[in-house]
Order: sequence, then C-alpha cells, then structure tokens
Amino acid sequence: MTPSSTPANPGAPPLLVVAHGSRDPRAAAAVEALVGEVRRRRRAPRVVTAYLDHAPPTAGQALDALAGRARGGNGEVIVLPLLLTAAYHSKTDLPGALREARRRHPLLRLYYGETLGPHEGLIAALERRLAEVGVTPGDPETAVVLAAAGSSDPSAGAVVAGMAREWARRGWWAVTPAYASAVRPRPEEAVTRLLAAGAPRVAVATYILAPGYFADKVRRDTLAAGAVAVSPVLGPAPEVADIVAERYVQAMQPPQEVAAAG
Repeated sequence: MTPSSTPANPGAPPLLVVAHGSRDPRAAAAVEALVGEVRRRRRAPRVVTAYLDHAPPTAGQALDALAGRARGGNGEVIVLPLLLTAAYHSKTDLPGALREARRRHPLLRLYYGETLGPHEGLIAALERRLAEVGVTPGDPETAVVLAAAGSSDPSAGAVVAGMAREWARRGWWAVTPAYASAVRPRPEEAVTRLLAAGAPRVAVATYILAPGYFADKVRRDTLAAGAVAVSPVLGPAPEVADIVAERYVQAMQPPQEVAAAG
C-alpha cells in the first residue's frame, strides 16, 4: 500500500481545508473535486471544506459543527489553508477566524498547517496541466509564463518568482512569473515581452487553484497577446491532493496549537 493510500488512524483528527471562495460556482466544484481526491488518499478520517469568502460554510461555521460533534466539545482539528502561497488570508484572515473559534470552543484544539506552496509537487502539477494542452514539459523551444493570481504581500510574489527560477532549470526557453492582480507584470505583458525577446513560442501555466474571474482573464488576455496555449487551473490534480495529505501529516509533527482570542 502506498503512503498516499495508507488508511488514517480512526482516532486521528479531522481535516478542515479552507479555500478562498468565489461567486463562480465552478470554483466550489473544483475545490470539492480536489477534496474528493484527498479523501481517496485516506490520510484523515474525515475531511471538511470551508471557504474564506463568497461560499458557505465559513471556517467558523465548519468549526462550530465539528465542535458540536466532539464529545463535550473536547476534540482536535487540523486546519489547512487551501491556498497556493502564504499571504494575507493565510497569515491574518484565517488565523483570526481560528482564534475566534477557540474562544467559542475552549476545549477544541486547533492545529494550523502550511499553505500548499511552495512545494515541488506543484511544478509537477503545472507540467501535467500544460501537457493536457499539448505543451511538452521542458521544451527548449517554449517559454512559459507562470501566471499567479497575485498578492500585495511581497513574500507571496517572491515565492512565485522562486518557483519560476527553479522551473526554468528544467530545460524551458525561459520561465517568467506574472500576476493577474496587485503587482506586475501582468501575464499578457509577460507574453509580449517573451515574444519580443525572441522566444519561439510562449505557453501560459495557470498557477491558480480553481476557475473564476482571474483564470478566465489570464486565458483571454494571454491568448490575445500571442500565447500558443494556456493550461487549465490546477484543480483536483493528483499532485495537489498529495500535497494536502502531506500537509495534514506535517501539521501534527509536532502540532502547533492555535491560541484562543483574547
């Protein structure tokens, strides 16, 4: 039996994954498909989904329900931000919601895990998605735009830029980071610059977890700028599900408990 399919200890804590959320129903469908892949890996005895915005339940509502299922409210929950980079949502927004939940349920022990990225498995997932649109991984005649949603947090941009540098070592003509919001360059600007620099062709790797406004904008604008292909969102890629399962285990070794709000 492979590590990813090893059954969870029935007494292990449930897993609460918290995604960004979107008004676009395709986003929740993609998140639920990913959560289904995580469940099939059988690392956690129970996997629950919540959202930071636009879709129910909130993290607080999900934790209230989990606390209600725990005997006397005394239980443990592993909470993972289903986010690709650490920024405001994972550093401030979600931890604040968890502290409030601890205040309401003082016997509930919450352990907070890491965001999905950075992780080498995400590059494998990006290559999988590019291959689905006919782009050979590591093709020296293809430049890649690594298109992220974008964040005003400089550390998030630094993570994406670091990924691009690492990925460029795999043989591509070049790999350039770009951002759909908050900072530049925009993905379409990166496509234009690479073509002007002599790239034989440019493909766009969509470093976004779920469909929605940003993914649609990246696709539309980069194709108009001359990209030959744009990959789908990461969604329920098996590599992403493996990372979630890994983060769950890491969150317990050793566990970092979330303090209650004052």
